[in-house]
Amino acid sequence: MSKSLLFIPDISGYTKFIQTTEVEHSQHVISELLEVLVNANTVELKLAEIEGDALFFYKENEIPSQENLLAQIESMFTAFYSHLKMLEKNRICPCNACATAPNLQLKVIAHCGNLQHIEVQGNRKPFGEQVIEAHRLLKNSVDSDNYALISRSLAIDIQLSPYYSSKIYRFRQGSDIYDGSEVSYIYSLIDPAELKLRAFDKPNNVYFDKSPEIHLKKEFPVSAEQLMEYVTNYAYRYEWTEGIDRLEYNENEVTRSGTEHICVVNGKHLNFTTATKEVKPGSLIYGEYTTSPPPVDEFYQFYIFTPTSENSCELEVEIYWTAKSPLKKMIIFLVAKRAIKKNVTEAIDKLLTFVKKH
Repeated sequence: MSKSLLFIPDISGYTKFIQTTEVEHSQHVISELLEVLVNANTVELKLAEIEGDALFFYKENEIPSQENLLAQIESMFTAFYSHLKMLEKNRICPCNACATAPNLQLKVIAHCGNLQHIEVQGNRKPFGEQVIEAHRLLKNSVDSDNYALISRSLAIDIQLSPYYSSKIYRFRQGSDIYDGSEVSYIYSLIDPAELKLRAFDKPNNVYFDKSPEIHLKKEFPVSAEQLMEYVTNYAYRYEWTEGIDRLEYNENEVTRSGTEHICVVNGKHLNFTTATKEVKPGSLIYGEYTTSPPPVDEFYQFYIFTPTSENSCELEVEIYWTAKSPLKKMIIFLVAKRAIKKNVTEAIDKLLTFVKKH
C-alpha cells in the first residue's frame, strides 16, 4: 500500500473571532473563507471533513511531488489572504466581525502515512494513527499563527530539505512530544506580503453633481448599526418591501461593495449591485444600483444611517436616476417619480413597524 497525503488548512484565531464578534456575520466570514480554501485545491485533494475552523483533506495512496505540494500550500495561502484583502477593502458593515476579519490567519499541516478507513452512514473517512498524528501537529510549539508545517516523514518522502528557502518559504526544523513520542517537522512562517494576491473589483464609489431625485428622512428607535443590518440583510427585505416575488442572493455571504442580488418583482428580474458614496463622518451608508427597471437607464438608492443616540438614528433615503431619451424623461415626470416616492415612503414606514416589533 502506498502512502497517502494528509493535508489540514486551519484558520487561526477562529475561536476568539467567533466568541467576540457578531455571530451571524462571523459565521458568514468563516464560511466564505472555508469555501475559498476548498476552491484553492490544485492537486485533487479529497475533502474528508469540515472541522469547524479547519478542512481535513487527503490524497489516497499518492503523495504529490515536492514542487506540487509547495505550490498547493502557496495556493491556499494566496486564496485566503486575497479574500481577506477583498473583505477589508470592500467592507461596508461596521460590525466587529467584519472589521476584525482581516486579523484572521492561516496555518497548514501536511503529513503522510498509510491510511485505514471507517464508514459512517455511507461516508468513507480516513482513520488511524496517522490521522490522529496529523491533527496533533496542529498543537505545536511554532511561535506563530501563520505558517506551513510539514512532518519530517513527509519532507523525507518528497526530498524537501529542512533548509529549503525561496521567496515564499524559509524552512526551519522543530519537534514536539505527543504521548511520550517525539514527532519532528519542518515549518516556514508565511509572509502575506510575499504572496501574489489576486486582483478584485474595487468598491463602486459613485459621485453625483446633482441633488437626489427623491430625498426622505425618518427617525428610528434603534442604533444605526442595527438598522443597517436590517436593511443590508436581504432575508429581512420581505418584511418591509412590497411586491417582491423572490430574492436571489448568497445566504452565506456578508453584504459588501460589489455583491449582487436579484429582486424578482411581478416576474421581472431586477439585478442589483451594492454601491457606496461619500457621507459625513460618523454616518453609515448602504447603496445599490441597477440598470434593469424601466423607464430609467440607471437607478441608485442609498440608505444613510446617522446615530442620534446609542439606541436611535436618523435614516435618510436618497434616490438618483438617469434617463436618456425624451420619452423616458416624460414618463418619469408624469408618472414614475410620484410612484417611486410613494413606494419608498411606504417601505420606510413598514421598516419602522418591523423595527419596533424587534
